[in-house]
Amino acid sequence: PSLGSCELHQTLLPRSEMRTCGCSGTLHRVAAFTAQSARASFQSCAVPVASGSARRSAAAAAWAGESGAMGKLHRSQSKPLGAGIGSELSRRASAQPLPCLQTKWADGAVTGTGSWDSSKSGLGIFINSHFDSGNIEVVDISDPANIKLRIHEDPYTEKEKLSHYMWFHFRVTGAKGTPLTLRLENAHTASFPEAWQGYQTVVSYDRLHWFRTETSFEPEGALVIKHTPKVDAVYFAYFAPYSFEAHQALVARTQCDPRVDLELLGETLDGHDIDLLKIGEPAAGENKEKPKIWIVARQHPGESMAEWFMQGLLEKLLDKHDGLSKDLIKNAIFYIVPNMNPDGTWRGHLRTNAVGSNLNREWEKPSLERSPEVYHVMKKMEATGCDLFIDVHGDEELTYNFIAGNEGIPAWDEQLEKLQHDFSAAFKRSSPDFQNGRGYGIDEPGSADLSIASNSVGQRYKCLAFTLEMPFKDTEDRPDTQQGWSPERSMRFGAAILQPIGEALPNLR
Repeated sequence: PSLGSCELHQTLLPRSEMRTCGCSGTLHRVAAFTAQSARASFQSCAVPVASGSARRSAAAAAWAGESGAMGKLHRSQSKPLGAGIGSELSRRASAQPLPCLQTKWADGAVTGTGSWDSSKSGLGIFINSHFDSGNIEVVDISDPANIKLRIHEDPYTEKEKLSHYMWFHFRVTGAKGTPLTLRLENAHTASFPEAWQGYQTVVSYDRLHWFRTETSFEPEGALVIKHTPKVDAVYFAYFAPYSFEAHQALVARTQCDPRVDLELLGETLDGHDIDLLKIGEPAAGENKEKPKIWIVARQHPGESMAEWFMQGLLEKLLDKHDGLSKDLIKNAIFYIVPNMNPDGTWRGHLRTNAVGSNLNREWEKPSLERSPEVYHVMKKMEATGCDLFIDVHGDEELTYNFIAGNEGIPAWDEQLEKLQHDFSAAFKRSSPDFQNGRGYGIDEPGSADLSIASNSVGQRYKCLAFTLEMPFKDTEDRPDTQQGWSPERSMRFGAAILQPIGEALPNLR
């Protein structure tokens, strides 16, 4: 099995089971390596729970000594220490090179299995994901026509009894002009394997423009990606990434507008900030309060199109030359959380936060221990109220943009039904990329899962609330063979939702 070790606490653990260890809050720097023996067990580090600032300090100290062999920060779950581990710790203590260095480099002199000329780069082909939002594990890189990779799993999700994975993001270096065939060998057991059918991987040379490349799926097998890079370094991803660094840049430049107030709601389990952008001022000297519009995104961190959507929405809303935007800011107050899951974004997760919580199943009883992101947002919402709630997501399988309403909540009535119908009609007029004929099934009356954000908020505040979904692939009605659904289209779609919001404002209450 593929294993890892906690560099901070000298503890060995299976890579597939990096969850919360007994210390419940200590960050682990992981050095991956390959073992030929059977699955090993591991123990928890006996370190007390650290505060957010202490966790950040530990993380900074860990990264200060970062080498190319080291991985990202992970958590582990406690289990008994198994036999055979002592020899591995002794080997590591003697400063022997980690075997992961021998698998990530495609150089015959290092691996003993390379079979092609590596003179152009001097070191051969290299695959790396040790960066913000990166995710991949190298299995075998000895043949560029048969590179074997695995997607690293999210932490175990207790409520769903599984470990999600589907998001990947990595860089290949030294392969300019070399036809590559990359096989993601565990794709068939990913969270939504049926979604690989018809999917095309996104590729970028400059990390700005992302385009699609030839991809096929072998049922009960691998996702196969083919590409011949035109440059020395090429990036592959499930969808165009919106890294945590990009999120921070979005928040920083947005707060510079004098009409925007940035509020820090709290911190995540990894010690990242949970940012809220408030746009608009309370009514002065008027009897009627302004509608409160809440828009959140990226509860599932792998759904990066959701934050591209938010960037487009924010840029349009703050356009000083746009009449609609001026009216919206004058007549409503916006509470915007561009990224609900900073930890999962940074770690390269598909659906969960640092400890395996699916945030969109935490809205009934959130906790500071498992879902502080939802806890802090709900606390703020209790103080402000909510008249319209939009939760922005991406769907792995479906090939269209649509709304998933909350028809199954007990509070659903004719007024909410009319509001949702009118909003959908206005959105179709605003953006041809939106449609309402296809989507998820409708819940039976009273059967809604109130742990889901839109259901929870809609029921609690008796307001229009829904989930907005965009595709990972493309839209059937207006396909783009070069890019598929893209950051550019997501941003324009985000801008387009302001028109239906404006039309809905007078009728929200």
